Amino acid sequence: MAEGIFKKLYGKRVFVQSAGVRHDTEIDGFAVAVCAEINVTLERHQSRSFEEMEKWGDDISSFDLIIALSPAAQRVALEYTRYFSLEIEYWPILDPTGLHEDRASILDAYRMTMNQIKQRIRDRFGKTLLNVTD
Repeated sequence: MAEGIFKKLYGKRVFVQSAGVRHDTEIDGFAVAVCAEINVTLERHQSRSFEEMEKWGDDISSFDLIIALSPAAQRVALEYTRYFSLEIEYWPILDPTGLHEDRASILDAYRMTMNQIKQRIRDRFGKTLLNVTD
């Protein structure tokens, strides 16, 4: 969600790449659904881990900032600071997976997470010239 929201807000002015601690083969359908509500398309997004980024040729040292959205991602990101000059930020964002039983409450949890991410991005990187539905 974070990569898609960031690209919607800022376009291609900044390079952003999403990565997780582990590789999940599919993008979460609930994330796809709530992001579609604000015209952020995730269907073609490729899920990848930090390890896969390196295998695919991404140079972690070329990044200026890593924003971790979970404690596990923060730990992995901090390991990279042993070798590279990187700024690491941790944004404690609600993990909406497994919180609720019915579809409506699951989607509400995902919307809350999406809104937290969107607000943290705006707070950190400022206003945008692109229009995004609030």
